[in-house]
Amino acid sequence: MSSTLKERLTQVLVQNGTLTREKLEEALKIQKQRKERIGDVLVHLGYISPDNLTEVLSAELGIPAIHLHRYKISPKATALVPRKLAEHYTLIPVSVFGTMLTVAMADPMNIEALDDIRRLTGMETRTLVAGEKEVREAIELYYGENISEKLEDAAKGIAEEGLQIEEEAAGPQKSVQELLRLTEEEPVVKLTNSILADGVKRRSSDIFIEPEEQNLRVRLRVDGLLQEGLLASRAMHAGVVSRIKVMSNLDIAEHRVPQDGRFKIKMRDREVDFRVSVLPTYFGEKVVLRVLDKDQAVLDIEKLGFEPEPLAALKKAAAHPHGMIVTCGPTGSGKTTTLYSVLKLIDTPDKNIVTVEDPVEFQIEGINQVPIRSEVDLTFAAALRSILRQDPDVIMVGEIRDAETADVAIKAALTGHLVLSTLHATTAAGAVTRFINMGIEPFLITSSILLAGSQRLVRKVCMKCREAYEPAKELIRQLGITDRHLAGQKKIVFYRGKGCEFCGKRGYSGRAVLLEALVLSPAVKNLILKSAQEYELKKQGRKEGMKTLRENGIAKILQGVTTPEEVMRVTVKDEED
Repeated sequence: MSSTLKERLTQVLVQNGTLTREKLEEALKIQKQRKERIGDVLVHLGYISPDNLTEVLSAELGIPAIHLHRYKISPKATALVPRKLAEHYTLIPVSVFGTMLTVAMADPMNIEALDDIRRLTGMETRTLVAGEKEVREAIELYYGENISEKLEDAAKGIAEEGLQIEEEAAGPQKSVQELLRLTEEEPVVKLTNSILADGVKRRSSDIFIEPEEQNLRVRLRVDGLLQEGLLASRAMHAGVVSRIKVMSNLDIAEHRVPQDGRFKIKMRDREVDFRVSVLPTYFGEKVVLRVLDKDQAVLDIEKLGFEPEPLAALKKAAAHPHGMIVTCGPTGSGKTTTLYSVLKLIDTPDKNIVTVEDPVEFQIEGINQVPIRSEVDLTFAAALRSILRQDPDVIMVGEIRDAETADVAIKAALTGHLVLSTLHATTAAGAVTRFINMGIEPFLITSSILLAGSQRLVRKVCMKCREAYEPAKELIRQLGITDRHLAGQKKIVFYRGKGCEFCGKRGYSGRAVLLEALVLSPAVKNLILKSAQEYELKKQGRKEGMKTLRENGIAKILQGVTTPEEVMRVTVKDEED
């Protein structure tokens, strides 16, 4: 960054009140010592957010800004610029249009970088401004490793790990000899095993195998966010998909309708389940594998990371002999894991515990688990009716999707059973509204539901590379942090990950849960019977000590568990703040 630009940048920040003269002098001293860009120093000190820096740079230079996490980068663009060059200059190619290459840069005034790209590609360049951290994350995300190197490494890794595929019993022979032959070819076997091994090693929850016009793209969901995996030739698609179908005992001759299955692999002494979903798309069948690694699953309610208040409320509700506990949240927010942990908490030899799930995610010893089979009309409602004739003490319903299932579950809770279930709603109070929308009478809700919870997962700061910083006042205001959140704490310190080998340069490792637990107290029940609005139920819950999702998130930030960006990504600011 040129000295002239540095002066313009700091002048703007002082004028708009973001920086004081004292803070600027401190930043300039540190810049001299570290020889870093002044913008990077200001972000590091927490005096300005990366987004604010990008906006100021954009305005001063007259260069458009881009938020890379909202944009899908073209593989054709990244293929033109080597990763080493992108890392050296902190830039990433974004798109190609004719002879024009668009590049996002942390320092758009770096003429040397632009000259190198023009010489290398022979193309005209157009620059965009992006935050340095965003650029580095995009480089990690979009630059896949060389496929041949990856396969070679995977083959060595598989041999070391002792990976074995435990295939289901073979189905009837199909008249698709070519596909069957492909599934046994060494490159197909190696690539498939490599994809599975990579997914397990990187602790991913889902593996996406996606056909494109020219490529076979693999992506992994790690700690809730998608990352790029292997990029293979389109020619490998049919073989890989067919091999997964054979392993899952699916019909390899059927390409027109969705199919679901599952299989297991062994890596050393670990056993990992994979749930398979195959979906026909324009370029071929897309496969999504849910990784169910028992070694990674935490089913101990004390170790999931709940805040003390919601944890106490959940345990108290679980101690009741009858009633209903319902958890809400989007797909992948850990609802089922929470219910499994409650089952483990209350599981004793004198209890008959039965679950009905679609599908069964983890097989738990000592608990009777019933999988839904819609092809033979074994629905949630039908399974529940049969379960009630089996004299259960505790019933877990994987998900309440319709009025019929809701009605049977509510009645089960009213007739002496403890019922646990999940529901799609955004807040704990919203669960009550959702039941009313399904046609359940308010008096049945108040008589049966003990606790409604809403939860989200946030990525945890990597403990190997985390660093402390003092946040800007604007960030504290955005989060809604007030004196009541600080409990007498005078100095506010946040933490973030710098990025290291352990966390794959991302700054995050693992996830923590936020739980908003609304207890149906007499006051809350009275509001429900009076047809109160969702916000009124939430307000009453907060009066009685309920911590909202945002308040749980703030507690995690102040403890150094997660970052403000993560909390703002999954929660909304409370209206009263």
